[in-house]
Amino acid sequence: MHATTVTTHTIGPRGTGLKARIGHWWIRRQGWRLVGDIPQPQRFVLIAAPHTSNWDLAYMMAFSWIYGVRINWMGKHTLFQPPMGWLMKQIGGIPIDRRAAHGVVDQMVQRFADSDELILAVPPEGTRGKVEYWKSGFYQIAKKAGVPIVLGFLDFEGKEGGLGPAVRPSDDVVADMDFIRAFYRNKKGKHAGDWCEPRLRMEEPKSDGQ
Repeated sequence: MHATTVTTHTIGPRGTGLKARIGHWWIRRQGWRLVGDIPQPQRFVLIAAPHTSNWDLAYMMAFSWIYGVRINWMGKHTLFQPPMGWLMKQIGGIPIDRRAAHGVVDQMVQRFADSDELILAVPPEGTRGKVEYWKSGFYQIAKKAGVPIVLGFLDFEGKEGGLGPAVRPSDDVVADMDFIRAFYRNKKGKHAGDWCEPRLRMEEPKSDGQ
Protein backbone atom coordinates (compact mmCIF):
# COMPACT_ATOMS: atom_id res chain seq x y z
CA MET A 1 0.00 0.00 0.00
CA HIS A 2 1.03 3.60 -0.51
CA ALA A 3 0.57 6.63 1.72
CA THR A 4 -2.37 8.86 0.85
CA THR A 5 -0.89 12.09 -0.43
CA VAL A 6 -3.12 15.15 -0.42
CA THR A 7 -3.67 17.38 -3.42
CA THR A 8 -4.60 20.84 -2.16
CA HIS A 9 -4.82 24.33 -3.52
CA THR A 10 -1.59 26.13 -2.66
CA ILE A 11 -0.38 29.69 -2.67
CA GLY A 12 3.14 31.04 -2.71
CA PRO A 13 4.69 33.34 -0.13
CA ARG A 14 2.38 36.27 0.50
CA GLY A 15 3.73 38.02 3.59
CA THR A 16 3.89 41.79 3.49
CA GLY A 17 5.19 44.50 5.75
CA LEU A 18 8.15 44.64 8.10
CA LYS A 19 8.12 41.00 9.22
CA ALA A 20 8.20 39.68 5.66
CA ARG A 21 11.06 42.02 4.79
CA ILE A 22 13.00 40.86 7.85
CA GLY A 23 12.35 37.24 6.88
CA HIS A 24 13.59 37.77 3.33
CA TRP A 25 16.64 39.66 4.61
CA TRP A 26 17.46 36.88 7.08
CA ILE A 27 17.42 33.99 4.62
CA ARG A 28 19.30 35.96 1.95
CA ARG A 29 21.97 36.85 4.51
CA GLN A 30 22.32 33.17 5.42
CA GLY A 31 22.44 32.12 1.76
CA TRP A 32 19.26 30.07 2.05
CA ARG A 33 16.39 29.41 -0.35
CA LEU A 34 12.71 29.01 0.54
CA VAL A 35 10.78 26.31 -1.34
CA GLY A 36 7.17 25.14 -1.34
CA ASP A 37 3.78 26.78 -1.03
CA ILE A 38 1.17 26.99 1.72
CA PRO A 39 -1.68 24.45 1.40
CA GLN A 40 -5.22 25.76 1.60
CA PRO A 41 -7.10 25.60 3.85
CA GLN A 42 -4.55 26.39 6.52
CA ARG A 43 -5.57 23.52 8.80
CA PHE A 44 -2.78 20.99 9.12
CA VAL A 45 -0.09 19.53 11.33
CA LEU A 46 3.34 20.76 10.26
CA ILE A 47 6.31 18.49 10.86
CA ALA A 48 9.26 20.62 11.99
CA ALA A 49 12.29 18.49 11.14
CA PRO A 50 15.14 17.84 11.36
CA HIS A 51 15.31 19.49 14.79
CA THR A 52 18.91 19.48 15.99
CA SER A 53 19.63 23.12 16.91
CA ASN A 54 18.20 26.22 18.58
CA TRP A 55 18.69 27.94 15.21
CA ASP A 56 15.77 25.91 13.84
CA LEU A 57 13.30 28.26 15.52
CA ALA A 58 14.84 31.35 13.91
CA TYR A 59 14.50 29.85 10.44
CA MET A 60 10.96 28.67 11.11
CA MET A 61 9.91 32.15 12.25
CA ALA A 62 11.56 33.79 9.22
CA PHE A 63 9.80 31.40 6.86
CA SER A 64 6.44 31.97 8.55
CA TRP A 65 6.83 35.74 8.13
CA ILE A 66 7.63 35.30 4.44
CA TYR A 67 4.64 33.01 3.96
CA GLY A 68 2.51 35.45 5.92
CA VAL A 69 1.07 32.79 8.22
CA ARG A 70 0.84 32.21 11.95
CA ILE A 71 2.49 29.01 13.13
CA ASN A 72 1.37 27.57 16.44
CA TRP A 73 3.20 25.28 18.80
CA MET A 74 2.38 23.43 22.01
CA GLY A 75 3.85 24.33 25.37
CA LYS A 76 3.39 23.33 28.99
CA HIS A 77 0.63 25.43 30.55
CA THR A 78 2.98 26.88 33.18
CA LEU A 79 4.89 28.72 30.42
CA PHE A 80 1.83 30.88 29.87
CA GLN A 81 1.59 32.28 33.36
CA PRO A 82 2.53 35.91 34.16
CA PRO A 83 4.73 37.74 33.53
CA MET A 84 5.71 36.17 30.17
CA GLY A 85 2.55 34.25 29.34
CA TRP A 86 1.23 36.95 27.03
CA LEU A 87 4.44 36.81 24.97
CA MET A 88 4.25 33.04 24.60
CA LYS A 89 0.76 33.35 23.13
CA GLN A 90 1.80 36.23 20.88
CA ILE A 91 4.45 34.06 19.23
CA GLY A 92 2.02 31.20 18.62
CA GLY A 93 2.13 29.16 21.81
CA ILE A 94 -0.83 26.98 22.77
CA PRO A 95 -0.93 25.99 26.47
CA ILE A 96 -1.28 22.26 27.10
CA ASP A 97 -2.28 20.98 30.52
CA ARG A 98 -0.86 17.49 30.92
CA ARG A 99 -2.87 17.07 34.13
CA ALA A 100 -6.17 17.30 32.25
CA ALA A 101 -8.44 14.26 31.96
CA HIS A 102 -8.11 14.55 28.17
CA GLY A 103 -4.59 13.94 26.94
CA VAL A 104 -2.47 16.21 24.76
CA VAL A 105 -3.72 14.60 21.53
CA ASP A 106 -7.38 15.10 22.45
CA GLN A 107 -6.76 18.71 23.52
CA MET A 108 -5.25 19.50 20.13
CA VAL A 109 -7.94 17.60 18.24
CA GLN A 110 -10.51 19.81 19.97
CA ARG A 111 -8.44 22.87 19.09
CA PHE A 112 -8.60 21.90 15.41
CA ALA A 113 -12.35 21.34 15.71
CA ASP A 114 -12.74 24.86 17.10
CA SER A 115 -10.50 26.54 14.50
CA ASP A 116 -11.12 27.55 10.89
CA GLU A 117 -7.35 27.93 10.46
CA LEU A 118 -4.63 26.27 12.51
CA ILE A 119 -1.07 25.40 11.54
CA LEU A 120 0.36 23.29 14.36
CA ALA A 121 4.13 22.85 14.17
CA VAL A 122 5.41 19.73 15.92
CA PRO A 123 9.10 18.74 16.18
CA PRO A 124 8.54 14.96 16.27
CA GLU A 125 11.95 14.19 17.72
CA GLY A 126 10.82 16.01 20.85
CA THR A 127 14.38 17.18 21.58
CA ARG A 128 17.46 18.48 19.80
CA GLY A 129 19.49 15.46 20.92
CA LYS A 130 19.70 11.98 19.45
CA VAL A 131 16.65 9.77 19.97
CA GLU A 132 15.70 6.29 18.83
CA TYR A 133 12.14 7.03 17.72
CA TRP A 134 10.02 9.98 16.71
CA LYS A 135 7.15 10.78 19.03
CA SER A 136 3.82 9.81 17.46
CA GLY A 137 1.80 12.81 18.66
CA PHE A 138 1.93 14.60 15.28
CA TYR A 139 0.55 11.51 13.54
CA GLN A 140 -2.19 10.80 16.10
CA ILE A 141 -3.35 14.43 16.20
CA ALA A 142 -3.62 14.63 12.41
CA LYS A 143 -5.44 11.31 12.12
CA LYS A 144 -7.97 12.03 14.87
CA ALA A 145 -8.53 15.62 13.71
CA GLY A 146 -8.91 14.57 10.07
CA VAL A 147 -6.26 17.02 8.84
CA PRO A 148 -3.19 16.43 6.66
CA ILE A 149 0.42 16.33 7.74
CA VAL A 150 2.61 18.78 5.83
CA LEU A 151 6.30 17.91 5.65
CA GLY A 152 8.19 21.01 6.74
CA PHE A 153 11.95 20.84 6.59
CA LEU A 154 15.29 22.56 7.14
CA ASP A 155 18.22 21.25 5.12
CA PHE A 156 21.37 22.91 6.44
CA GLU A 157 23.57 21.08 3.93
CA GLY A 158 21.62 22.30 0.90
CA LYS A 159 20.71 25.60 2.60
CA GLU A 160 17.04 25.38 1.77
CA GLY A 161 13.89 24.91 3.74
CA GLY A 162 10.16 25.31 3.59
CA LEU A 163 7.27 22.98 2.86
CA GLY A 164 7.17 19.64 1.12
CA PRO A 165 4.15 17.49 0.22
CA ALA A 166 1.13 16.76 2.39
CA VAL A 167 0.06 13.29 3.46
CA ARG A 168 -3.17 12.24 5.12
CA PRO A 169 -2.72 9.50 7.75
CA SER A 170 -4.24 6.22 6.59
CA ASP A 171 -4.82 2.85 8.23
CA ASP A 172 -1.32 1.80 7.21
CA VAL A 173 1.13 3.62 9.46
CA VAL A 174 4.15 1.87 7.92
CA ALA A 175 3.22 3.03 4.40
CA ASP A 176 2.65 6.55 5.67
CA MET A 177 5.99 6.59 7.46
CA ASP A 178 7.78 5.06 4.46
CA PHE A 179 6.61 8.08 2.47
CA ILE A 180 7.81 10.44 5.20
CA ARG A 181 11.14 8.59 5.52
CA ALA A 182 11.76 8.88 1.79
CA PHE A 183 11.16 12.63 1.87
CA TYR A 184 13.51 13.32 4.79
CA ARG A 185 16.24 10.89 3.69
CA ASN A 186 18.46 13.62 2.24
CA LYS A 187 17.57 16.44 4.65
CA LYS A 188 20.41 17.34 7.00
CA GLY A 189 19.98 19.22 10.27
CA LYS A 190 22.60 21.65 11.58
CA HIS A 191 24.01 18.85 13.75
CA ALA A 192 23.54 15.96 11.36
CA GLY A 193 24.86 13.41 13.83
CA ASP A 194 21.85 14.02 16.10
CA TRP A 195 19.35 13.23 13.35
CA CYS A 196 16.91 10.39 13.97
CA GLU A 197 15.44 8.52 11.02
CA PRO A 198 11.65 9.07 10.95
CA ARG A 199 10.34 6.00 12.73
CA LEU A 200 7.53 5.52 15.25
CA ARG A 201 7.55 2.97 18.00
CA MET A 202 3.99 2.04 16.96
CA GLU A 203 5.38 0.75 13.65
CA GLU A 204 7.30 -2.03 15.33
CA PRO A 205 5.60 -5.46 15.33
CA LYS A 206 4.36 -6.49 18.74
CA SER A 207 5.91 -9.60 20.24
CA ASP A 208 3.76 -12.47 21.52
CA GLY A 209 2.00 -11.66 24.75
CA GLN A 210 1.86 -7.89 24.14
